[in-house]
Amino acid sequence: MKIHSTAVVDEGAVLGTGCSVGPYAIIEGGVQLGEGCEIASHVVLRRGTRLGDGVRVDSFSVLGGEPQSIGFDPSIESGVHVGDRVVFREGCTVHRSMYAGKATTIGSDCFLMAQAHVAHDCELGDAVIAANAVLLAGHVQVGERCFLGGGSGVHQFCRIGAYAILAGHALMTVDVPPACMAAGRNAVHGLNLVGLRRAKIDPEVIQDVKACYHAVYKGGGNYKAKAKAALEEGSLGLSPMGQAFLGFFEMGKRGFASPQNNEG
Repeated sequence: MKIHSTAVVDEGAVLGTGCSVGPYAIIEGGVQLGEGCEIASHVVLRRGTRLGDGVRVDSFSVLGGEPQSIGFDPSIESGVHVGDRVVFREGCTVHRSMYAGKATTIGSDCFLMAQAHVAHDCELGDAVIAANAVLLAGHVQVGERCFLGGGSGVHQFCRIGAYAILAGHALMTVDVPPACMAAGRNAVHGLNLVGLRRAKIDPEVIQDVKACYHAVYKGGGNYKAKAKAALEEGSLGLSPMGQAFLGFFEMGKRGFASPQNNEG
């Protein structure tokens, strides 16, 4: 273990074997680091932050800060929980939950590029990539293997389905279904076929998801009702991924991203 002489590590912090802590970093009491974590210079890890193995946190990142919620009681004990092998580049911020005993969560193998922000009570699945200056408001859910383009923003309580991709500077105030490409303001532009193929999804599964996409979006209308009808009809959603696509429309509070001109 290597801890620079200028770093401030509270005696109540727990650091796994092989961790390194750079100059002027601050690690508060109650922080837990797994094995082999690399904490760069000027990083701040607030109480309640828990990192898995092999996590890298670059300079000027702050993990576990208080929620930016008016009226939040700082005495509430909450945290940030991060999986294994996650990378936080320069200046990332992740805020802890606003609820006692709860945590903002980030899965394993995620990559958050410079200045990305994850607000309180967000949930990120495994292998999410957030490019520079991504802004996630409170309670946002991001599914596994999503890619969030630089400068994109997501409104509070929105869901971004697994394998979806947001274009740079996209603004989402509604839910984005799994495996979709989204850009601009609340617009979907077909399926993320490149991402699905790179993830080695079986071609038959991709065809099933394609059919589900067209069943919901072709011609516009009530997406929730159309997804429910497709599930009940039985000839679509034959794969777990297709079922997840159709089932996505059963939940949510914000509505759904739509194709431009209602063309599915």
